[in-house]
Amino acid sequence: GNHDIWCGDYLVKECGVMLHTEPMTVEMGDKVFMLAHGDGLGDPDHKFRFLRAVFRNRLCQRMFSCIHPRWAVDFGLSWAAHSRQKHGVEGGDPPYLGEDKEYLVRFAKEYLKAHSEINYFIFGHRHIELDLMLTRSSRVLILGDWITQFTYAVFDGENLFMENYVEGDTCL
Repeated sequence: GNHDIWCGDYLVKECGVMLHTEPMTVEMGDKVFMLAHGDGLGDPDHKFRFLRAVFRNRLCQRMFSCIHPRWAVDFGLSWAAHSRQKHGVEGGDPPYLGEDKEYLVRFAKEYLKAHSEINYFIFGHRHIELDLMLTRSSRVLILGDWITQFTYAVFDGENLFMENYVEGDTCL
């Protein structure tokens, strides 16, 4: 995600997580998936794109890591609170903006024009739950989040489903 850059190589070395920093296309069975966090895909906000480039710059990351964690964490939390306040959203992302205004949906539609083989676009980043048909054979899914909505996708080899984790439920 867009916050993983601040973890350095911790998730890879300590947790064995495989991080992909760019969108990837994979085939599973006879389906083609485009998987991406969604950060920066189709977002027209030039300030955001500039900040994203600064945050992903190795020199800037090293300089930030020299700041004492007490101040760095406070700075990050203050920045996030300011961003939410600026966008008029208490504690999260704006709700679904509609098919024509949702930039990840617009990105998927545009990408599909040159890559008609894609069956599923799977994104995060926006923290909304969305499952939208683009064509007869293509869908875009925005997975919501695992902290408050407990949403995820399951592919059974033929079909893709959006699910919600409910504590105590088991799938047998």
